[in-house]
Amino acid sequence: MAETRARLALYASVANELTHYDIDVAAATLTRRDSVRLPANVQYVWPHASQPFLYAATSDSASGMGPTGTNHHVSAVRIDPGSGALSLHGEPIALPTRPIHMATDMPSEHVLVAFNNPSAIHIYRINADGTPGAEVAQPNPIDAGIFAHQVRATPDNKQVILVTRGHDPAGPRAEEPGALMLWDFKDGVLANQQKVAPNSGLGPGYLFGPRHLDFHPTKPWVYVSLERENRLDMFTLESGRLSEKAAFRKNNLSQLGVPGARQAVGTVHVHPNGRFVYVANRASTIVEEGERKVFAGGENTLAAYAIDPATGEPNVIQHVDTHGIHCRTFHIDPSGKLLVAAHIQGITLRDGSEAPCCLSLFGIGDDGKLGFVRKYDVDVSGGRTMWWMGMASY
Repeated sequence: MAETRARLALYASVANELTHYDIDVAAATLTRRDSVRLPANVQYVWPHASQPFLYAATSDSASGMGPTGTNHHVSAVRIDPGSGALSLHGEPIALPTRPIHMATDMPSEHVLVAFNNPSAIHIYRINADGTPGAEVAQPNPIDAGIFAHQVRATPDNKQVILVTRGHDPAGPRAEEPGALMLWDFKDGVLANQQKVAPNSGLGPGYLFGPRHLDFHPTKPWVYVSLERENRLDMFTLESGRLSEKAAFRKNNLSQLGVPGARQAVGTVHVHPNGRFVYVANRASTIVEEGERKVFAGGENTLAAYAIDPATGEPNVIQHVDTHGIHCRTFHIDPSGKLLVAAHIQGITLRDGSEAPCCLSLFGIGDDGKLGFVRKYDVDVSGGRTMWWMGMASY
């Protein structure tokens, strides 16, 4: 996410609070520090590539296709170079609707914002003082697909990819396929759109509901998690264009699903050394048992894959319990020694015990396998969630 500087911090959001944690990678420990309050609930955060700033997208809208609010912003947050502490920097800019994801381009000259309802992508300049600035007008029509979920600039900063998830069929509504939308990118302007949706994202074996992607650090390989298919796909990115079909497709689950419980793949991250890739499996459906509401069951794991250095094929080497419910985000430290998984909520289990909202810490071995070390419970009382977590150097 950011270039390595002297020290590393972990930041995690609960509702509109963004909290700083000191992180000791070697000891796999966190120490909680202070928080900063943002204009509304945090949706996503991204660090500046070279300056001590974070950019936080916030909204008072419900997630998914729920009720829409009126308070949507991008704020700059300053990281104190001595302590890692956070403070608001300048004035936020208003956004038209709920931002579901955001990033900067590679040099952090622009903020890229993805919106899910309605699906859209907007691009804003970053001012010389590090504050978010004016929107860049797009000269050509933009097809933002159905339910955008992530936006990223390619490593060479020549393209931007919008990941659109689509929707499962529901009642009279038919399947609405997702797609990968790619544009050429220069000075904030998008052009020459490419749409990738194998077999139009329809038909047996071709359902296409991508949620998240990550890039290999040295090869033209793009790893895409498919939320609605519980799958990991690998595409190639060459000469500024994605392959029209996945080179490899892998089932991400280690077991059969639980009837009546939603199972969904989540975040994907490639290890900094390019030898491994990790994908989250999430389950959090609640069912009623008598007067109780309990976890219906399902798989909450991290799938670890070894990457074939010649072809880029991901081959599963491990599934490990995340030690929490619904790992929405996880992050790998720049040294590649520690992975931290963030779970959005607590839940009551069938045996009456509680699985609290938590941050789970895993050591990463030389073989790419994860070893659970410890977890830190996080207070999300009052209907709040831990929606985002990540690391940044300062």
